[in-house]
Amino acid sequence: MKIVLAYSGGLDTSIMIKWLKENYNAEVIAAIVDVGQTDDNLSKVKQKAIKTGASKAYLIDARKEFVEKYIFQAIKANAIYEGKYYLGTSLARPIIAEKIIGIAKKEKADAVAHGATGKGNDQVRFELTFKALMPSIKIIAPWREWEMKSRQEEIEYAEKHGIPVPVSKAKPYSSDANIWHISYEGGILENLENAPDESMFQMTVSPEKAPNKPTIIDIYFEKGIPVKINGKKYSSVEIVEKLNEIGGKNGIGRSDVVENRLVGMKSRGVYESPAAVLLYTAHREIEALALDRETAHFKEILSQKYAEIVYYGLWESQLKKSIDGFINETQKNVTGLVKLKLYKGNCIIMGRVSPKSLYWEKLSTFEEEDIYNQKDAEGFINLFGLPLKVEAILRRK
Repeated sequence: MKIVLAYSGGLDTSIMIKWLKENYNAEVIAAIVDVGQTDDNLSKVKQKAIKTGASKAYLIDARKEFVEKYIFQAIKANAIYEGKYYLGTSLARPIIAEKIIGIAKKEKADAVAHGATGKGNDQVRFELTFKALMPSIKIIAPWREWEMKSRQEEIEYAEKHGIPVPVSKAKPYSSDANIWHISYEGGILENLENAPDESMFQMTVSPEKAPNKPTIIDIYFEKGIPVKINGKKYSSVEIVEKLNEIGGKNGIGRSDVVENRLVGMKSRGVYESPAAVLLYTAHREIEALALDRETAHFKEILSQKYAEIVYYGLWESQLKKSIDGFINETQKNVTGLVKLKLYKGNCIIMGRVSPKSLYWEKLSTFEEEDIYNQKDAEGFINLFGLPLKVEAILRRK
């Protein structure tokens, strides 16, 4: 039997190579998908996979595709789950799963495996994408099969078999990192009364330690996609990396969320997403200029639904693809520049301008103009308020 394992080198997948070989008598191929993890040397992760029993290991650089196909689409949709979560892990899972399936087809594998737990959302995200792209493939989820019930037992298993893992019993955080965010769960965070430990954060400084002088930046969008910072054009990956750096230095991007998982429970996650905060904030400002009222209001409804679709792992669904058509149509005129002031955790709008703007200063002014006839408002109000007036009259009878 040949199994392709989505391998990160973290606690779960580090011990899975050994476990899969023992329990399935299988050849295990490790697949590492680079979506901007904070690990500076993924080649070492690849070497670790081989040293701990993988017959082969792939390292795929998917950063550009991840940013352009997944992250930028989420920005265009203004998709934020439950108003606080920028979908960093949710967006990464389908592209990782897509690359895993590509390797499985190339290697003629019998099965694919992942390290998601039976309590989390990631198992759904991985497996729905697997099913959509290769419905015949066998899916193995060790967390739903093995007898280990906790991260402590995983650590003990690793120690027993001499497998190096990046987690200690003293600090059993579960952390996921990519170019869009870092998430933290478990450990002291499971007690909702506990504040996150300051030493935990990697992308951001605390607002108290941010510079005492504001940072002023501008971001330029073309058709809903960020292309320039302070007048300089960057690649898609560079834009996200640059804004993570700028936002992080100014204490921007932290969120502490108690969210509703798809599997039915509430969980706490702490996230760092500096670039996400800056890009979503700026993008909404250009949309406010470029979209008419009815389109903007309807898009707000779809934004919430889109976030749910991504969070639920339905990236390959017909509904998501159909909404993409609407989203992409709305972005044709979302072009312009937004100026932001960043100061101690705050992201403040200083100005915005768009060549496609529907804002007409001459029409909106409180000063004299000859476009809007204020007398017309009386007839409009009479007709718009007619149902209220009729109801009031007839109910009194």
